[in-house]
Amino acid sequence: MNLAMTHSFHAFPAPAKLNLGLKVTGRRPDGYHLLETVFHFLDYGDTVSIAVRDDGVIERASELTGVPAEQDLVVRAARLLQEFTETPLGATLSVEKKIPMGGGLGGGSSDAATVLIALNHLWQTGVDRETLMSLGVKLGADVPVFIFGNSAFATGIGDCLTAIDVPEMWYCVFHPGINVPTAEIFSSKLLTRNSVPSIMPILETTQRRRNDLESVVCDKYPAVSELLSELKEYGLPLMTGSGSCCFIEVESKSEADKVYRSMSGRYSGFVAKGMNCHPLKDIG
Repeated sequence: MNLAMTHSFHAFPAPAKLNLGLKVTGRRPDGYHLLETVFHFLDYGDTVSIAVRDDGVIERASELTGVPAEQDLVVRAARLLQEFTETPLGATLSVEKKIPMGGGLGGGSSDAATVLIALNHLWQTGVDRETLMSLGVKLGADVPVFIFGNSAFATGIGDCLTAIDVPEMWYCVFHPGINVPTAEIFSSKLLTRNSVPSIMPILETTQRRRNDLESVVCDKYPAVSELLSELKEYGLPLMTGSGSCCFIEVESKSEADKVYRSMSGRYSGFVAKGMNCHPLKDIG
């Protein structure tokens, strides 16, 4: 890395998300699934650090074991924006990971969205949010909601978003120690794809929560089923996304801390407060 061509690093948050319910209502001819879900952010997540480069190079500050640069979503996001805007600038990227991979918390998607938002700001490329969202969907179906910047009721493949405000609650999130490949779950013969769309979508999805992927994941990964069973002692647990993380919702931090203390000896996890607004929502 040529330090003479690199500016100082700037740190940007990349929050985790929960799916507060998830229905699979159909499947498109191209193989993408039609969904109905509520996305909700957490005040817990990764940190993406970015240094602008004058030489047009996009690189990582350090290698990520098992993930080549061309497959890394943060690198792909930077190159996508660079190509779209034809900027002569580049960037050095670094991610401090806290969100577990393969847990259904949107870590990779959130990191990619933060890169698009932050580089648009640092490079002063002036791309509007709607266009950034259309770029983001090329990287993954969950990327647009992080750029959208608000808790949202989502349909389509998860990219048709309506802003909503979710009541302020606390969440206790646990990881069962396994990663669940999203593609494997969506391609399963056990998955039903005919859930009836909600008549009153937002109300029904937030108050009658279910996750159509949960039974498929539990059948293939008993550890997720065991985690959900243990969490039932403390409330109404739900798996987020395609798993493997599961959570319960409570009204106070003290309640969440109590559940965490009870379960943390057996599972890794964290306590977090829900957020309706992404911390980078207003960045220009």
